[in-house]
Amino acid sequence: MCNDYRLEVDIASIMEDFDDLEIKIDLPEGTPNVAAREDIKITDTAPIVRSGGRGGELVNRRWSWPGPGGKPVYNFRAEGREFGSNRCLILADGFYEFTKPEDPKQKRQDKWLFTMAGHRWFCIAGIWRESPQGEAFTMLTLEPGKDVAPYHSRQVAVLPRDRWAAWLDPQVPAQEVLGILPKGSLEVTRVYPPFPAQAALL
Repeated sequence: MCNDYRLEVDIASIMEDFDDLEIKIDLPEGTPNVAAREDIKITDTAPIVRSGGRGGELVNRRWSWPGPGGKPVYNFRAEGREFGSNRCLILADGFYEFTKPEDPKQKRQDKWLFTMAGHRWFCIAGIWRESPQGEAFTMLTLEPGKDVAPYHSRQVAVLPRDRWAAWLDPQVPAQEVLGILPKGSLEVTRVYPPFPAQAALL
């Protein structure tokens, strides 16, 4: 499951892209102060666009809420659910998955970065709710597409740009919005351990 993602694109560029798509984004709490971050981890605060107003509302919220046993709910299975309220778009320019190391002497897992082909950034479908720590969000997951299947048995629900507005509209059925991306939609790069050419530059 995805427990680490990235957002290094500035908010101004993100707002311009929403404008180009004619998606109205309000700033009920002012423009979020968001620094470029290579790793956004569970319980961190990060920007989301939640459904509301005439389109969406850009706010900073905590990633994950505590589940019944106290463990953080940072991923949420999407199959068979409608999500008729509290939808959100999670802003990202990459997400990470981890696999067992190829080298048995290596203690850390191999780390892989997934980005969206042809786009500087993208949105992951999510939901938000009230929690003891305030409003918090979680990422929806699906069966993996062909790009992710070699690395993990589940995949976060990455949305093509033409589905962002529909996800913000709770009247649109979830099954019409969520789906597996075609092969080649996501590009993967190994982050750790670096390839020999990368290691030589470090």
